[in-house]
Amino acid sequence: MHHARQPPRAALPAPGLHQDLHRPPRPRRARGHPHQPALRAAPQGGCLPEQGDTVNATDIREHFLSSADWVDPGKTVDRLIVGDPHKDIRRVLVTWIASFRAVKTAVERGFDMLITHEPTFWVHANELEKMETSQIASAKWLYLQRSGLVVLRIHDAWDRFPEVGVPWAWAEFLGFNQDPVVLGADGYQHRYDIEPTPLDSFAARVAQRTAKLGEPMVQVVGNGRKLVTAVGIGTGCACDIRTFQCMGCDVSIVCDDGSCYWGPIQRAEDDGHAVIRVNHGTSEEPGMATLTQYINENLPGVKAEHLPHGSSFRLVG
Repeated sequence: MHHARQPPRAALPAPGLHQDLHRPPRPRRARGHPHQPALRAAPQGGCLPEQGDTVNATDIREHFLSSADWVDPGKTVDRLIVGDPHKDIRRVLVTWIASFRAVKTAVERGFDMLITHEPTFWVHANELEKMETSQIASAKWLYLQRSGLVVLRIHDAWDRFPEVGVPWAWAEFLGFNQDPVVLGADGYQHRYDIEPTPLDSFAARVAQRTAKLGEPMVQVVGNGRKLVTAVGIGTGCACDIRTFQCMGCDVSIVCDDGSCYWGPIQRAEDDGHAVIRVNHGTSEEPGMATLTQYINENLPGVKAEHLPHGSSFRLVG
């Protein structure tokens, strides 16, 4: 069940006032809704050694898992993919996906650990057990083994991390500086209300922001003149359009990896529901910036840097 507050509608800020990717997130007051888990401030501390002690790879993983009570430690994809679990970690490179380019960058620049949100070997869950037997998989695995780099995946914890996790950072980047009026799908999907705005005008404002991440145009489905007032913003692939509709949204911002045209998007068009689709990497890039900031503020002795990924493709015409 979704319960909506009815605050004054907030207009999306003008394009020139785009949210800077590396600006610290605006603090929000924790608010609860009936029949929903109460929002809470981002967890602090986690399980780390005492001040002055070194932090190893396992300590960092345990810090995130201990701060994310919604994650099942036995089933999560948040695990050490490659490397010594007891290695002391001082320098961390944070990126959206552990591409071979990102892996080589981390090694060449002398980082101890690469934290990736998405898989290293192209499979969402159990990627080591399901790793393909191919030349590229073998080459990537061998390179990592020889390098000594630790690769840690932080996905499940950060997708729902309060206030600074993926959906919060994405909304903040798009210019939504108020609290969501509705939370759905256990916190993966949010609704923000705006002043009535033609769909195409709203989509153009979104595109002016995503252009900063390498995606200068967005895909739009629906009547461009239709006024939209309730925007669905979610977490990467966890952007179910029907859930957004049940939350009272009249436009859903979704990603390409999670919403295909022949299924949910076509259903939405048939139902008169507007859709804006962006690249998966674009939608989660702001969350990688906040993850980097979180590490620097909460893991003593560890210095994190952000390796931008942005849009996974470029348009040629």
